[in-house]
Amino acid sequence: MNTYKSISITAAMVFLLGQPLKAQLSDTAQVLTLEKIWESAESQNRQLKLSDLNLAESSIAILEAKDRLLPELSVAGDFKLNSKFLIYDNGLFSSPQDVPVSSYGYAFGYNFNLNLYNGGKEKTNIRIKKEEKMRSQYEFDLQKDNVKFSAAVLYFDLYKFLQFRDFVSAEISAEKKQLTLIENLNKNGIVLKSDVLRTSVKLSQLELSLSDIEKKIQITKQHLNIIMGRDSEEYFDIPDQNSLSLEVIKDSDYADYIDIALNQSPSYKIVHSNIKLSEMNIKQVKSALLPKVSLYSNYNYNYPQTSFYPYSNDLWGFGQTGIRVQYSIDNLYKSKHAIAHTQIVKDEAKEKAYIKKDEIIMQIKEAYLQKQQAWESVETAEKNIIKSTETLRVIRNSYLNQESLLTDLLDAENVLLEAKFNLTTAQVSLKLSHIRLLAITGIL
Repeated sequence: MNTYKSISITAAMVFLLGQPLKAQLSDTAQVLTLEKIWESAESQNRQLKLSDLNLAESSIAILEAKDRLLPELSVAGDFKLNSKFLIYDNGLFSSPQDVPVSSYGYAFGYNFNLNLYNGGKEKTNIRIKKEEKMRSQYEFDLQKDNVKFSAAVLYFDLYKFLQFRDFVSAEISAEKKQLTLIENLNKNGIVLKSDVLRTSVKLSQLELSLSDIEKKIQITKQHLNIIMGRDSEEYFDIPDQNSLSLEVIKDSDYADYIDIALNQSPSYKIVHSNIKLSEMNIKQVKSALLPKVSLYSNYNYNYPQTSFYPYSNDLWGFGQTGIRVQYSIDNLYKSKHAIAHTQIVKDEAKEKAYIKKDEIIMQIKEAYLQKQQAWESVETAEKNIIKSTETLRVIRNSYLNQESLLTDLLDAENVLLEAKFNLTTAQVSLKLSHIRLLAITGIL
């Protein structure tokens, strides 16, 4: 008796303590809105981190290009062992004269060179690197928009699957009650055994659908975790009621979206940046046709003095300072094809810009029409739910009064469930079409 009593008390304590613990776990579950997911993705997404590193690399490239404007300055020294210094006064086969020089030697000094003019090649290179940095920034912005749109697709897929789960779970609960009712009617001889079997089959199908939805929820959450740069199994929830508020362009029509895209779209800025780069590359190649002017200076100490006759075992110094002018005559014919090549690259960049403009216009048109279609689908789905709900109510009453078949009742239930699915799908499509418009125009 005492054992039974202690077990009962222990079980009661576990139950009472377990309820607050369960509630606490539920309360502390991380709830992520779409804005929070975007914030996490912008700071932790692997692809964005890679794009950010490319942007940092382009910034360093500008500094490297500027370093080439700095003068070249070097110091050098050497130590060597000298052989005998033989002079053949009367030919190679005569006895040479042995000029006394030191058995070793050394030298040290400096060399200085400052580029005064190089056809503007170095300054053009700096402008090229700056434009490449701008293009890297556009590529980063484009990648960020793509990541945010991908996150939005996954977020609303998750929202849709969660809604589907609620619909199917509620349908399963209602179907179980209906199965119990039909079983009782069958026992009383009011309905046939086939009605019980058909209801059981539908219940099994609903449970299978629920299992499939649960798996899709897990996969979608895993994808969202990865896109946020988190552990794929980290647990989180999203709000039950979507309260996403997007910045909508007031009074914006199709033409407004196109104007915004042609000024803000990162993909369109990239192709125009390529045109600027091709123009600067043409200038860079043409700079090879211009002379190069540089200021140079050098001074060296040497021992022994063996550069000028008579030689001596003395330390001596010698230096030069002047201006050097170079002109490569071979570039007059070598650069001809290089200039033609860069001109073709420029023409290709312009054609790509026209192609990209057409693509953006088509994408905006498609997304704009999808948004309009989504609005119509939402309105139609809402009306269908009202009609399907009333139809189901009428058929259920007539079935219980033996005025209609079970097949009609099951069909009506399926139609209402499908109408709920369609409404959720239309609402998700509406939000995604709007987000896609923002992404295409570059204002997401």
